[in-house]
Amino acid sequence: MSQTALKQNPPARLAAVHRSFRKPRINLDGKTVMITGGTGSFGKRLTQTIIDEYKPAKLIIFSRDELKQYEMAQRFNPAEHTFMRYFIGDIRDQSRLEQAMRGVDVVVHAAALKHVPIAEYNPFECIKTNVMGAENVVRAAISAGVSKVCALSTDKAANPINLYGASKLASDKIFAAASSMGGSDGPVFSIVRYGNVVGSRGSVAPFFKKLIAEGAKELPITDPRMTRFWITLPQAVDFVLSSLSMARGGETFVPKIPSMSTVEMANSLAPGMPHRVIGIRPGEKLHETMVPLDDAHSTLELEDRFVILPSHDNSQRQHYLDTNAKAVAADFSYVSDSNPEHLDAHGLQVLLEETFNG
Repeated sequence: MSQTALKQNPPARLAAVHRSFRKPRINLDGKTVMITGGTGSFGKRLTQTIIDEYKPAKLIIFSRDELKQYEMAQRFNPAEHTFMRYFIGDIRDQSRLEQAMRGVDVVVHAAALKHVPIAEYNPFECIKTNVMGAENVVRAAISAGVSKVCALSTDKAANPINLYGASKLASDKIFAAASSMGGSDGPVFSIVRYGNVVGSRGSVAPFFKKLIAEGAKELPITDPRMTRFWITLPQAVDFVLSSLSMARGGETFVPKIPSMSTVEMANSLAPGMPHRVIGIRPGEKLHETMVPLDDAHSTLELEDRFVILPSHDNSQRQHYLDTNAKAVAADFSYVSDSNPEHLDAHGLQVLLEETFNG
């Protein structure tokens, strides 16, 4: 079957690979949008999507690295895209955030310290950015009268065993409670939690491809049992935009995406190449969780995602039940090794093509 035919009529096992998350979608026409950490992989992809599909009043890239902003401005030139704005600032600085958010309608909060070993070695810096920075974003958004805020989370925030995951769990809790802090006319805050992004910086797929291209004779495997959730940047952007549209305040949205073991990924990219087991790094898990068992009582299931309702406010449950959501089982959890949607070699190739050619 051709690639085109597969995309039009995907087998059931590839349903999660082809899931687009495009509906419903927030309308950003005429809106002022700000992306914290906007020079990262996600921020650049979201910027491209907004340029291609919307007509915003302004699109503000807020980050602390002037070189990355300079490089991004060569691709998304304010002279050509007159709504583009580049703001130097750090989410640790609440006053700068408040200044940058004046007149902003929608904030996508992507800024974070994300690397597990770096967070373990620099714990104070991790807390300042991921936890105190989250508090600053919330306070600035309330002060500026922002309409909607979506914070990017990670599968490592569920049942965390490392500081990065713990800091993002604390961030998630801050944003889940923030809608109540802002009052009935304050911003609508929500969280998006997804897995590993295919092709992003630090991802294992491009690392393996680089080793293969350099003539490696074996691929390093942390543990043969390890599994991970996988999502593409286009899917992640679509999921954030659709979650912004759905959000009513305090929800954590979790996409239904496929899982794959590290060994299967290595075999798919380099069939027959030997592996070298190097062991799990400090702070790593064998399998990742996106909906813990303890959250089952507050989790609802939709066709393409799970919605974890805020623990302090159960009033939204009926709204989602009225829109075809259903409660999950009392013993439900969403974990990469027991995920029913499995990514095979062909599915991985589809994701890689969508990442690098989409």
